[in-house]
Amino acid sequence: MHTEPHAGDVKHHKPRHLAEKFEGMIGVVMVAAICLLAIGLIYGVLTTGATDPKWMQ
Repeated sequence: MHTEPHAGDVKHHKPRHLAEKFEGMIGVVMVAAICLLAIGLIYGVLTTGATDPKWMQ
């Protein structure tokens, strides 16, 4: 038997499943969601005319 590796051997990649692809993107999605929520919060605070909450007026 010949046990030495051949120079032309190609290691095939295992296809990634949808869950594995989503797992890699979840960090980016979380950062984008946090940024959007922060922008919405800042916009909401800056555009309100009154400083008191609606229930205190």
